[in-house]
Amino acid sequence: MNKLTISHFRYEGKPKFSIAKSSTQLEPFYSDEADHSRQLDVLADRMDQAQNKMHADGHYGLLVVFQAMDAAGKDSSIRRIFKGVNPSRFLIAPFKKPDKEDLNHDFLWRFWQALPERGIIGVFNRSYYEEVLAMRVHPERLEQQLIPPSLLPKDNKTLWKERFGDIVHFEDYLFRNGFPILKFYLNVDKEEQGKRLIARLEDTEKQWKLSDDDLVEREFWPDYLQAYEDTINATATLQNPWYIIPSDDRRNQQLIIATIIAEVLESLPVSFPTTDPKEAQRLIKQVKKQDSHSS
Repeated sequence: MNKLTISHFRYEGKPKFSIAKSSTQLEPFYSDEADHSRQLDVLADRMDQAQNKMHADGHYGLLVVFQAMDAAGKDSSIRRIFKGVNPSRFLIAPFKKPDKEDLNHDFLWRFWQALPERGIIGVFNRSYYEEVLAMRVHPERLEQQLIPPSLLPKDNKTLWKERFGDIVHFEDYLFRNGFPILKFYLNVDKEEQGKRLIARLEDTEKQWKLSDDDLVEREFWPDYLQAYEDTINATATLQNPWYIIPSDDRRNQQLIIATIIAEVLESLPVSFPTTDPKEAQRLIKQVKKQDSHSS
């Protein structure tokens, strides 16, 4: 069984990232289903304890971003990995196509609204990266964003470069304010994705998740992979790296992601606030006094 080292999946911007050279499948980090569940439970406890300390300290928050092609395992991983985290200190925001209100603002506006506060783990199921992924594959959608034509670059290559810069500045700003970002790209093989889509269609409880529009979108697979590759190369930094997760094996995927989150949370320079021992004793006496009066 392989040893899980998170640096193996971390990409900080150099050398150039290539999706074609990135594996979608690794030897498992678990021996069987029971071992997988046991490891995830241990990681969930670590995450919960580290998040509890982050919450008590009150200086840091954490944003976790999931990006992937359809059926790569975003929902199942989020559901399984975070099930042990205190729900009062956990926020999830799924993002679909922008609505009319979103389009009346700048392209980052709706994501600002969903950012976590200090002490909270925030999860974006898809994110502002759709603005340089789906938008790049379908540039005709730019017209819906109501950007003054005079402010649009003459060529789309310049536009995407500008947006990459906007995103990097946005993430640097969050990092400098105590909100590090974990960015996960779930790398799944097209054939494996096809098997999962067929499995959805064969399950009456999941058929609603897939439509003709989804299959039309699948025709753009090479365009999306190129957009992902360019986006990761342009936005991976030392402070806010990407993590490229082999995702053909969902159990492996979950263990890798949970390990990364646990280790990053544990690495934050946070601590539980201390109370003066005399003050603690004074409060204890106050509680006992209240109880004696009520009996």
